Amino acid sequence: MEKTIEKKLRSAGAVVLEGPKFCGKTTTALRYAESSIRLNTAQMIELAKMETKNVLNGKTPRVIDEWQTVPDIWNEVKGWIDENPAFGQFILTGSSTPADKSKIYHSGAGRIAKIKMRPMSLSESEDSTGIVSLGRLFTGDDVTVFHENRGVGLEKVAMLICRGGWPLAVAAGEDIALDVTKNYYEGLFNFEYSENEKFRNKKPELLRMILRSYARHISTQTPLKTILSDVESANNRTLDPKTLDEYLDALRDLFIIEEMEAWNPNLRSKAAVRTTPTRHFVDTSIATAVLGITPNDLMHDLNSFGLFFEDMVVRDLTIYAALLDGEVKHYRDSSGLECDAIIHLANGQWAAIEIKLGGERLLEEGVKNLTKLRKVVDESRMAFQMILTATGPSYRRPDGIYVVPIHCLTA
Repeated sequence: MEKTIEKKLRSAGAVVLEGPKFCGKTTTALRYAESSIRLNTAQMIELAKMETKNVLNGKTPRVIDEWQTVPDIWNEVKGWIDENPAFGQFILTGSSTPADKSKIYHSGAGRIAKIKMRPMSLSESEDSTGIVSLGRLFTGDDVTVFHENRGVGLEKVAMLICRGGWPLAVAAGEDIALDVTKNYYEGLFNFEYSENEKFRNKKPELLRMILRSYARHISTQTPLKTILSDVESANNRTLDPKTLDEYLDALRDLFIIEEMEAWNPNLRSKAAVRTTPTRHFVDTSIATAVLGITPNDLMHDLNSFGLFFEDMVVRDLTIYAALLDGEVKHYRDSSGLECDAIIHLANGQWAAIEIKLGGERLLEEGVKNLTKLRKVVDESRMAFQMILTATGPSYRRPDGIYVVPIHCLTA
């Protein structure tokens, strides 16, 4: 993340660092600051609304924390950069989208660069050895792949899923890390005094009901009508689909849930690509917390374990892909063929990745899917294929498919 911020500060007048609460945005931004202001109290927000331009006064780079509470700050920053062109002047941090987007009058293109900050990947939390580099696999450079990877079992992976990548939880000992994450979740929907009407008017219990349904369908392409039905059953009353949409928008604006979009490649077959997005969380620990799931629960339900593991892997792949100027999507077509993750780079290269807990049966299932995929899509820009596992050794199969445990991977 630091490398990305440094690069953007050298190429844009201002950088917006956005992402969920508790992921370390402010702490990270302050490492680059010569001055800062925090808009985290009613008094500071009111003062900023009355004298918005004064918020910008101070040595640069200047951090403006929770800028989204006063959306006009965006316009003032854009205007300042127009009048005083220079790179790296401001870092705006925010844990939600702006309170009133209608008050933002300019896109900021060419002046303001956005970075989405997420909870830590296993590489960032030093829970991955980083032996296998996605970047090197894409460039074709010499890459170390084989590793015996002894000593990391499913119990450890279950713990990492429930702990999440929250910096304070990562820094805590294992005996209290889960409590740190639980405390974060329990305070997530305290909107009573929120400046943002979109959040203040939401019922916390309904948000939790929707989130519980979303968590039960994690890593699937479940249609929204199923989630609506789940919530209606739990609430014992009908729910307007528009209300569900509004609540889901609020969860997206808080950077809690995410939809992984479908990949649309050039097909050799007549199969149609299915476009329903895959339901994911910005961090899997939110899903386990909302359902009250512990590492021990995952160990006793391997089917659910696999879905939660897939969500955590997608979190890490999304972080790594962003560093490579890429994005992560999924593939599913009308013939039933699926691929859990496609990393697609801006230069057109792509890689297909199946996500499996491990074991011979699941590995062969992954190989079968990847082999089929090569037959139905244009593979001229394909860099590699991989099966990401929870345990076992890291190696390259005779057919060229890499088998890599997630705690051996890095960007």
